[in-house]
Amino acid sequence: MRRVVITGAGTVNALAQDVAGTYAAFAEGRCGIAELDIRDRDRLSIQIGGQVKDWDAEARFSRQQLTLYDRFTQFTLVAAEQAVAQAGLVFEGDLGDDSGVVLGTAAGGVNTWDESYRAVYAEDKNRVHPFVVPKLMNSAAASHVAMRFGLRGPSFSVSTACASSNHAMGLAFQAIRGGGAKVMLTGGSEAMLCFGGIKAWEGLRVMSQTACRPFSANRSGMVQGEGAGVFVFEDYDHARARGAEILAEVIGFAMTSDASDIVMPSQEGAARAIRLALRDAAVTPDAVGYINAHGTGTAANDKTECAAIAQVFGAAAEAVMLSSTKSMHGHLIGGTGAVELLACVMALQQGVIAPTIGYEAADPDCPLDVVPNVARQAQVDVVLSNAFAFGGLNAVLVLRRAP
Repeated sequence: MRRVVITGAGTVNALAQDVAGTYAAFAEGRCGIAELDIRDRDRLSIQIGGQVKDWDAEARFSRQQLTLYDRFTQFTLVAAEQAVAQAGLVFEGDLGDDSGVVLGTAAGGVNTWDESYRAVYAEDKNRVHPFVVPKLMNSAAASHVAMRFGLRGPSFSVSTACASSNHAMGLAFQAIRGGGAKVMLTGGSEAMLCFGGIKAWEGLRVMSQTACRPFSANRSGMVQGEGAGVFVFEDYDHARARGAEILAEVIGFAMTSDASDIVMPSQEGAARAIRLALRDAAVTPDAVGYINAHGTGTAANDKTECAAIAQVFGAAAEAVMLSSTKSMHGHLIGGTGAVELLACVMALQQGVIAPTIGYEAADPDCPLDVVPNVARQAQVDVVLSNAFAFGGLNAVLVLRRAP
């Protein structure tokens, strides 16, 4: 089995439009959630989100490209450019054949759906742009990334609600470990902060009107975000042979299904995913120093996740640090695990543990060390990234410090 390392990272999110800025925001405990700047905001009961502000698509892409690039694809391409530049890779010859892309998104081109529905139903237009379908499809971002870099290996998208990015990164890890590829661009993106996207989520009544406060007793629900995170996963021997800087090593992955309820999470399903990921990584719970939690800021998720961690970790649960960066950048739905993996890499590389901000009151059902409000300096060798999605779709990644 091949070893798999991360040699590049890129991001666009509400905190910053690059990795360095995101790390700085994590370290400062800065909040990127604010009042939304979108059309028809006054018709929404939820008017806050982790929106990417000052996004100038026209400055980044040509008019012709923008006819094909929904907002989620734009974010993905910029993040991918950053990741490939850091990795220092050029996909020529055989390497292009041995490299691919697998990305996660829950909904794909929601802005394109929203604009097209508005044109047809609200403005009485009888035609939409001929590229609406290729622009809105969930696989659009993966296809455009593959075309941009000449990645001719396995390339596809994964849609498993809020676990999409973790599933995508886990499959990329398995592809390289099993010998199916040398390099995979992986991660995910989402851009649902438009009228239709938010209006749909309002119906679930799980959204906060004020802030995202994971694990805090006075939580009031989740807050949506948008953006992308893209990583270069690479065969360790290939990376070493070319002298690449290694950011972290991916050592384990597991995925489970609750098979019980479409919206309510299962403690046992989450616990099994964590336990199997640790087994896949061949590490014990006491080796884990930090967990980036799914931590949505809803009572159902927060309590179930803490209980699952306590179930698997036992006495070691008291020593592990746990935080939810959704409190800062919002819940990116299908793209969330990719942005959150940055907090895991930062913890391993820099010894900085991103905090759970907005924490105001202890919850007896969440009795773990949630790194409240202020980042912490701590050397950790092994970290976990949890993702537990609607439909009971669970995906957990395990990383360790660069070899």
